[in-house]
Amino acid sequence: MTAVGEAPAAKKPLPAGLAILIAVVVGGGIAAQARINGELSARAGDGFVAASISFGSGLVILLICLLIMRSGRTGVARVWGMLRSGTMPWWTVLGGLAGALLVLSQGLTAALVGVALFSVAVIAGQTVSGLLLDRAGFGPTGVVRITVPRAAGAILALIAVGWSVSGQLGGPVPVWVLILPLIAGLGLSWQQAVNGRVKVAAQSTLAATFGNFVVGTAALVVAMLIHSSFVGWPTSLPTEWWLYTGGAIGCVFIGTLAWLVQHTGVLVLGLASVAGQLLAAIAIDVIFPSDATHLGFATFGSTALALCAVVIASARWKRRTR
Repeated sequence: MTAVGEAPAAKKPLPAGLAILIAVVVGGGIAAQARINGELSARAGDGFVAASISFGSGLVILLICLLIMRSGRTGVARVWGMLRSGTMPWWTVLGGLAGALLVLSQGLTAALVGVALFSVAVIAGQTVSGLLLDRAGFGPTGVVRITVPRAAGAILALIAVGWSVSGQLGGPVPVWVLILPLIAGLGLSWQQAVNGRVKVAAQSTLAATFGNFVVGTAALVVAMLIHSSFVGWPTSLPTEWWLYTGGAIGCVFIGTLAWLVQHTGVLVLGLASVAGQLLAAIAIDVIFPSDATHLGFATFGSTALALCAVVIASARWKRRTR
């Protein structure tokens, strides 16, 4: 059995292009979840309740999957045994806290600033933390050195974020509304890294995803109870079924990213999912605009710049020899 700290490489790595394409598609799901959870929060009038519903529904789905799939139950038992024996550090199973913060920030801020602006605020934290975590060897691929293309891609992504939010700074949008998704982005890369470690140790993507939702749901329920004790409970909840699909989307993207990170590294996975987030966020804001939608030249230009950052950071540059 391999200890979590050893972070072995995948036995059958995916082609880089395919792994990046999957990450882009999954990133689009993150943007869709942001709009859904933001809308649920706005309709319910309580972001804490909306986040708890989203994460809790995902946990129910995963419990059903565990009942059906023996490999998932075996993976959970394997992780529990490693935690008890000390071969897996306890903090590796806390990735769900970062997921909970992301979902909570979706409910509290996405409806206020629009999906596109929310997404680029998440990107800033995600890019920086992905670069640093790869360099520290925190992900399942081990140490990934900082090369000129990777550093350039990260810098371009941060410039894109600054360009996108520049029009909102000093305006009616409170600064904390931009800071919260920024912090959530910092946690997102960390979540992907530790989930990848747990997935490798458990030999089960389902087990790693289930652990996320257990921890995240517990944290959000506690936060909801504390918040509701001061402000009270929502008087009613919306009836549209699609407002409750955020948890299912979360199951897909958390599980897929936990599987992909061992093939790509933390930074490239983060930047590829960023590309999907930006493209889907703009599409959502164009097709389903809300009162908070802010689409202009800065939004489209910063998206194009962020996509360039993904290409630069993920490409395998070779030196020319004479």
